Amino acid sequence: MNDEGRVLAGRYRVGALIGRGGMSDVHVGVDSRLGRQVAIKLLKPQLATDPSFRMRFRQEAQSAARMAHPTIVRVFDAGEETVVDASGHEVQLPFIVMEYVEGRLLKDIIREGPLEPQAAVRVIDGILTALEYSHRAGVVHRDIKPGNVMITTAGQVKVMDFGIARAVSDSATTVAQTTAILGTASYFSPEQAKGETVDARTDLYSTGVVLFELLTGRPPFRGDTPVAVAYQHVSERPAKPSAINPRVSPALDTVVLRALVKDRAQRYQTAAEFRADVDVAASGRVPVHHEPEPTAALFGAATGSLSTSELALRQLTEDDTMSRTQRRPPAVWIWAGIIAVVVIVVAVMYWAFNLQPTDNLPSNARAIPALEGTSWEDASEQLEQLSLVPTQAQEANDAFEAGQVIRTDPPADEVVEVGTEVTVYVSTGRQPVAVPPLENLTIDAAKAKLAEVGLVAGVENRVDSPNVPAETILGTTPASGASVAAGSTVDLNISSGEVTLVDLTGRTLSAASDYLRASDLQLNPVSTPDSSCPAKQGSPVVRQNPGGGSVPQHSDVQLIYCTGTG
Repeated sequence: MNDEGRVLAGRYRVGALIGRGGMSDVHVGVDSRLGRQVAIKLLKPQLATDPSFRMRFRQEAQSAARMAHPTIVRVFDAGEETVVDASGHEVQLPFIVMEYVEGRLLKDIIREGPLEPQAAVRVIDGILTALEYSHRAGVVHRDIKPGNVMITTAGQVKVMDFGIARAVSDSATTVAQTTAILGTASYFSPEQAKGETVDARTDLYSTGVVLFELLTGRPPFRGDTPVAVAYQHVSERPAKPSAINPRVSPALDTVVLRALVKDRAQRYQTAAEFRADVDVAASGRVPVHHEPEPTAALFGAATGSLSTSELALRQLTEDDTMSRTQRRPPAVWIWAGIIAVVVIVVAVMYWAFNLQPTDNLPSNARAIPALEGTSWEDASEQLEQLSLVPTQAQEANDAFEAGQVIRTDPPADEVVEVGTEVTVYVSTGRQPVAVPPLENLTIDAAKAKLAEVGLVAGVENRVDSPNVPAETILGTTPASGASVAAGSTVDLNISSGEVTLVDLTGRTLSAASDYLRASDLQLNPVSTPDSSCPAKQGSPVVRQNPGGGSVPQHSDVQLIYCTGTG
């Protein structure tokens, strides 16, 4: 179903496709009523099959539309349009009309490698500023990831899709279905992975994952399937970012590891607290952490959610009407607590090990495989076996040999529906580079200019020149303008500051003078008569000084001829 050119709600004209994900496609568009450019997000029609979804979707979009902050992409409108698909059936097409932002997705920036720690801090500071505002407004994002963060051309951070994740996840009955809709599980919090209720601290965990990826170039947990990644979020400890990128400071290690604590009561409790520690770490100081305050009232936890042993321990701690007969908890409670912990751990492990990727993904959903480094033939075969549609796009890349797969769009681990088109980017090898013009530059300046475009200075050939100063570039091999592979060697032809003089003895004075003045020599003939020998017709040169060989540019050459009478 081609959506380009479609008009939604009688006013939003859908333009060219500018982004694609497992949950939606994004088009540039025009609001004909207000005459402004907008971004239009078209959600997958299958999301609207649940009647309650449409109501939740509109409510959440209205909540997001009430948020106006420089770090949040504004939502202008949302709804659903009845359209006819390719088979002639009427389907509901949910859409969101958003602020159009000139810039790049953070996930595209991370693909180029880890950011400098200071740059990563600036990005996270912007994300946390947006979350601080949204959490105060009572809106939890639920899907913080690089694919939902834009960096404008001016370097400003913009977070998008507030509230949409809630409408989607509330419609999903299992964790796996939520994963299928929202895409990658790499940014799930432990409570999301276990299907528990979420709160503002879930966004802070996901932000910690993004900070880890900004500093290292990859998320903390990776696996063959989204379920494997979700399990690691529940049970595995992340590595320190500095173990992957030595440029990361111990202070930033401390911040990231606290943000990724499994127990949400022990991780950052507010975006403001997280941001304050990031700023402290950016200054080179390690943040000092205190014991967290009780958060039951803040996040709505009731005593009814506590276990019997936890209630008993709390009563012993807080109830002044009860007297203790010993200084430590009774042994029965200690053993009860140990047994409760063991039972919980065993239950979680049993749940995790019995998860099967094929059982947890809907029948019409597929996880994009990791195809980096494979050939186009292998990649297309794997995608076709998954009932996906591969299309090839070629791109120059220094890190991958010609014919190797660089990446896919949607990326690896993204969960999409059957029949989704997957763009496979295949390397054409190193990016061709044009040899820059280096004529009349000094040797050092020429080498610097080659380095700027990714080329290397090769052999230095000294060449005679009648007028170009010594140690100045005459030309290159290959010549300027020629297209060569990045990293190629370019030889330099350099003026020696000299010309080669031949023996002119026997030539007439006139012919010898003309020869020396020619453009390829540009020497200065000096006629010198010699009366000790008899003059001859045409005044032939009898001697010259210097006699021949290499001489400096514009040298005087003495041409001696006879003028005697006897």
